[in-house]
Amino acid sequence: MTHTTAIVFAPDGQAVPDSIRAWLEKHRLPTARVTTADELMAAALRSRPRLAIIDARTHPVAGLKGCQRLKADSFTGIVPAIVLVRDDPTSFAAAFDVQADEVIREGTDVAEVSLRAEALLRRSDRDTYVHPSTRLPGGIEIETEIARRLDGDHLFAACYADLDHFKEYNDRYSYYDGDRVIRILSKILHDVVKGTVAERGFVGHIGGDDFLFVIPVEAVQEVCSEIVSVFDAIVPYQYSEQDRRAGYYFGKDRRGQLHKVPLMTVSIGVVTNERRHFSHPSQVSELATEMKSYAKSLPGSVFTIDRRGDVAADEGTPRPSGAASVVEEQ
Repeated sequence: MTHTTAIVFAPDGQAVPDSIRAWLEKHRLPTARVTTADELMAAALRSRPRLAIIDARTHPVAGLKGCQRLKADSFTGIVPAIVLVRDDPTSFAAAFDVQADEVIREGTDVAEVSLRAEALLRRSDRDTYVHPSTRLPGGIEIETEIARRLDGDHLFAACYADLDHFKEYNDRYSYYDGDRVIRILSKILHDVVKGTVAERGFVGHIGGDDFLFVIPVEAVQEVCSEIVSVFDAIVPYQYSEQDRRAGYYFGKDRRGQLHKVPLMTVSIGVVTNERRHFSHPSQVSELATEMKSYAKSLPGSVFTIDRRGDVAADEGTPRPSGAASVVEEQ
């Protein structure tokens, strides 16, 4: 069973309505049929399906309990569930009470069924592909956006942003404080990018304190400089007054030795297609990671731009072409 499978849970084994069957065939979704809640959970746990269709028309109690179990589990709860009910208000409300994502009454016409099912999948994709804490698009959407830019044959910059000394901050303060810093960074990235290039900019959250934003090439200096400036102005206030005034604190390394830990900074590695040809988003991601790693080796908040071309891609280590308000051209 793959993620493109639909599970059909029918306690009495009856077939789904023709409208549902036609929609499944249109989307080429193979179905795995189950007749008990245990089978439903086993199938959903083996591999997260595209959606679950739960038939509660003739056996509403069994059907609704199956939906309730599906939604109560942290892993299977994300699977979008369509519940089929009889055409009466009580059944309709009862299905939503057990966390159904969509409820379709018996006798609903084909066109409406299709519209409801399509909307359900769109909502599911939107909720699945965003990071829960920042509500920014995640890895799948980031790759899709880079692919779209490559196909569009436009000059763009992929910018990988990462926090420095974030782990030490979490160790000294708490994961709650760390989450707040991540949300602050996401807000800075979003507001600066959208405020500068509007719809031409994209901001995604890879995970943890790693972000990737995509902007037009000509906006790199302005956007990255503003991000660095705003972050450096805000982040000291995420520390205690004592740590903020000192500009550092003492933390332990892996060997348990005390050492000075500076306040957090942000490093941004920038890759453009000005001098390179990329055939796949993974190539952009790989080079952006390389540039981000190089930026993290430099002190303070910086952004580094890869200005090498395809021919010189493997010649030496890239040097920074931008750092805060200072630009070092290659």
